[in-house]
Amino acid sequence: MNKEVAVLGAGCYWCVEGIYNLINGVDKAVSGFTGGDVENPTYRQVCDTDTKHAEVVEITFDPSIISYKELLEIFWNIHNPTQLNRQGNDVGTQYRSSIFYTSEEQKVQAEESLKEHEEQGLYEDKFVTTIEPFDKFWAAEDNHQGYYNENPDQPYCSAVVGPKISKFKSKFKQILK
Repeated sequence: MNKEVAVLGAGCYWCVEGIYNLINGVDKAVSGFTGGDVENPTYRQVCDTDTKHAEVVEITFDPSIISYKELLEIFWNIHNPTQLNRQGNDVGTQYRSSIFYTSEEQKVQAEESLKEHEEQGLYEDKFVTTIEPFDKFWAAEDNHQGYYNENPDQPYCSAVVGPKISKFKSKFKQILK
């Protein structure tokens, strides 16, 4: 079985991880950081200093079940790619809309997907999503993994993550595990 990896940043990684772990063909989605210049950063460092890292999710998937293009389709639908360095009330460069490609093929698909979705006019504003080469993934601390599933009643989870996951489930029910 061939596995591939996609690395996507769409705001708070608790939302992104919670969504991608629900998808048939995704083996695992892990919250973490990439795109910066600090080795093995902590959540606090990424939030409180200028590490240049983005909060991302590393998605290991089976392309015979779900394609990279389909993962990108979900990506465009679970966040607002026109908000620069933020998603809703989460503000900072770590929340940037970003695709970190792991191959030239992924780069081309990401560029085509961005262009296609921007031309569809889903948003009035121009997309600000960055398409960056992937270098190294740093997993977030254990208490950030599966955060929503472990803390659904936590205020941020019930106000932000839960509604995003519910919206995703209703729109993409055909691909859920």
